[in-house]
Amino acid sequence: MGALGLSLLLIGGAASELPGGSYFCQPAFALDSEVRTPTEPYTPQPGDIFLATDQELWARVGHWLAGGAGVHHSGIIFTRSDGKPGLIEAGPFNKVKVEILDPCTHMHDHVAAGDIVWVRRRCVPLTAEQSRCLTAFAEAQEGKPFASWRMLAQVTPLRGRTPLRIYFCRAAHGNRDKYFCSELVMECCVAAGLHDPETARPKCTYPRDLFFGKSSNWYLNRHLDMDDGWYPPTRWLEWPCK
Repeated sequence: MGALGLSLLLIGGAASELPGGSYFCQPAFALDSEVRTPTEPYTPQPGDIFLATDQELWARVGHWLAGGAGVHHSGIIFTRSDGKPGLIEAGPFNKVKVEILDPCTHMHDHVAAGDIVWVRRRCVPLTAEQSRCLTAFAEAQEGKPFASWRMLAQVTPLRGRTPLRIYFCRAAHGNRDKYFCSELVMECCVAAGLHDPETARPKCTYPRDLFFGKSSNWYLNRHLDMDDGWYPPTRWLEWPCK
């Protein structure tokens, strides 16, 4: 636990150096722009899930057509092997590869672009072993391509998320050649031991599912089961509000 504590301390130090600070609002399962006060300082922790909107019309329409309206980006926070905080995301700002970013800087960039950012914080901190597994898996994915064709298939009958096909979809793959954002988050959660590898369906999971911890898909709604490990979403801000 000493190594984990040191990692969290380093994360806190990195976050506090950013101009404007890092704060979260009161939690709510609400896709709106309301600032729910009072705000509190936020220090990223391994296992926290990042979620955000996108101003691009094609992204909004595409997610709506696929059944994932309202949330368009997702990533997961971990402690890098050098002790610094990292946020891994497949296709940040619609790029075509997996990148590891500074968490608060990345969230700042989304806010600056006019997006809304939320975080689902861990209510059960990761153990040192879980954090180590998350770090090893996440760092091994950096630089891989974004799964563009698999993402585009989500708006077609070929997607695995249909009520029948999801039962026959392969569960977690572990290392893949390509990912889309929420698929990568779920694979990271499985690698860290935060989700059951047999019931997880990473390529069928959308950022909206991670936001609400439930889904319109019956299978995912039954097996996603996030409420025991994560707090409800909290909006992220750079300034405090009372």
